[in-house]
Amino acid sequence: MRSAKDFFKPLAIGAPEPLREIPFRPSRVIHFFPPQLEKVVAKLPEVIPTVDIILGNLEDAIPMADKEAARRGFINVAKTIPMGDTQLWTRVNSLDSPWFLDDMNAIVTEAGDKVDVIMIPKVEGPEDIHYVDRLLAQLEAKAGLKRPILIHALLETARGVANVEEICAASPRMQGLSLGPADLAANRRMKTTRVGGGHPDYLVRQDPNPDNPDAPRGTYQQDLWHYTMARMVDACVANGIFAFYGPFGDIKDVVACEDQFRNAYLLGCVGAWSLHPVQIDIAKRVFSPRPEDVKQAQRVIEAMGDGTGAIMLDGKMEDDASVKQCKVVVELARQLAARDPHLAGLYGFN
Repeated sequence: MRSAKDFFKPLAIGAPEPLREIPFRPSRVIHFFPPQLEKVVAKLPEVIPTVDIILGNLEDAIPMADKEAARRGFINVAKTIPMGDTQLWTRVNSLDSPWFLDDMNAIVTEAGDKVDVIMIPKVEGPEDIHYVDRLLAQLEAKAGLKRPILIHALLETARGVANVEEICAASPRMQGLSLGPADLAANRRMKTTRVGGGHPDYLVRQDPNPDNPDAPRGTYQQDLWHYTMARMVDACVANGIFAFYGPFGDIKDVVACEDQFRNAYLLGCVGAWSLHPVQIDIAKRVFSPRPEDVKQAQRVIEAMGDGTGAIMLDGKMEDDASVKQCKVVVELARQLAARDPHLAGLYGFN
């Protein structure tokens, strides 16, 4: 077992020192793009300013025949297209694929100074993160990088969920986790073919009316992903990293997409994936506090003074726990407003 004193030492001679705290940056939406498609890449200068994170995807959605083209395309994007304040991420191929090592070697040594985070799919335990951690350190040293590239892991298997706490604590590089509902559903043998979201058969039913047993009984659709998201959020927060909801596959159902994103936001996720431009605005809207919530949070903070004790405000009890909740909302609003002048106006921070 490594000594705790060694946890923040570089894992390779010449590699940059690991971060002691993962900085929070606006991360409401991770927008995926296929780097091998020239038509999509040509539109990136228009898309990049509208998203918090732009991610070049090299994994499942890329046909095998296009893997090398996607890798080269991502490196070209990293080298030639200015990102401004937008983070640049990539999702490499899985550790058990024949493309993973080439992905890592080429990206880190050729474009590593431009890349903020590498997303690792199908992480099943801390041993996967330990391997990627050491490999990144070696490649960073080879490339002469001055800052470490962070790791974002995907929860896509039952074993990964069972080991989620150990995964989050496996490296100082860990930036966060995303829920991968489609692969996780398949691995768990869940009987759904949907990519995220609910299912009409996953429900609870009202008890029979004792006075009219044959009367229709109301049903309420439940959230298939509540347990996993809540566990993921707890594991991330306990280790100072960030939880994200992953993909919502039904592009046309913008209402259900917004509902799923809002569930994740309320539980503590900081953002979600966008698979289509229509989902960008949904994610940005959902993961930005409502202006009325920000104003109410500010009222509570002001009314509580030094933050101790308890008061009644608008007929509701507010205490020190309330202030802590309100400060979370206001701090997020300030960070988003610094990036988005429109939000700054809505929040009254101008």
